[in-house]
Amino acid sequence: MKTTQRSPIQLLDNDTVAAWIFLTPALILLGVFIIWPIAYLFYLSFTAGSFTSSGTYWIGIKNYWRLLLNPDFWQVLGNTFYFTVATVIPSLVIPLGLAVLLNRSLALRGILRSTYFLPSIISLVAAGLGFRWLFQTSGPVNGLLALFGLPAISWLGDTFWAMPVLILLSIWKQLGFNMVVFLAGLQTIPPSRYEAADLDGANAWQQFWHITLPGLRSTIIFAIVTTAIFTLRSFEQVYVITGGGPLNSTNLLVYYIYQEAFGQFDFGYAAAGATVLLAVTTVLVYLQLRTWSEE
Repeated sequence: MKTTQRSPIQLLDNDTVAAWIFLTPALILLGVFIIWPIAYLFYLSFTAGSFTSSGTYWIGIKNYWRLLLNPDFWQVLGNTFYFTVATVIPSLVIPLGLAVLLNRSLALRGILRSTYFLPSIISLVAAGLGFRWLFQTSGPVNGLLALFGLPAISWLGDTFWAMPVLILLSIWKQLGFNMVVFLAGLQTIPPSRYEAADLDGANAWQQFWHITLPGLRSTIIFAIVTTAIFTLRSFEQVYVITGGGPLNSTNLLVYYIYQEAFGQFDFGYAAAGATVLLAVTTVLVYLQLRTWSEE
């Protein structure tokens, strides 16, 4: 029996053609503004030179080897890890508690929700300038300490205290966004679960531990990943408040990449650092998608 084969043109039915017509603009934008820059960044990490008439030239993995042997890079990685962990944990715990409280019938709930969310829409540059004014040596924070007879602290000039100022700003900035995310997640939990728990004699803590947290599992994962990405790409806080100092104690990975690229004009080395940052971010996104797919 003779079988007939359909030509490639015949395989493109009207629905397929329409789908490609609608997808083509998005695919072009995706390729031009995302895929091509990532591919060029990866290529650039294997080169040295500049974008002048001398151009760039291939050097293999030497930029990555320089990263491994550079103590400044490891200090920056340590700063970034400390900054990320110290920012993510409070940025999840505090908004979750606020969301649980605001999810109940409280007076002025709408006003409180708007007030907590306000920092999320304020420019990081403006917020950074405000925090730099608050924590300068003669600023209001040290003035408040003086009222209690405490000595002034060089918040931005001390290697121990400078990083907590950046962490405090980042927590304040992320608090409102995560609170709204948790509020949305709380509203997806059926009230009948809490009613059944009340009938069984479960107290508020038991309900939170056995109903609220399991019901917010996917929401918590989303908040962890988005907050971690927010902290990993932090630049404005460092640029406005400390400039990476004192003694490189607040230099984060994105600011370090910026310094190497536009301060030292070492674009290949900076591209290698940016590739490391991209790899870490990709792993976080992969873990988020994998966790969601297992639910």
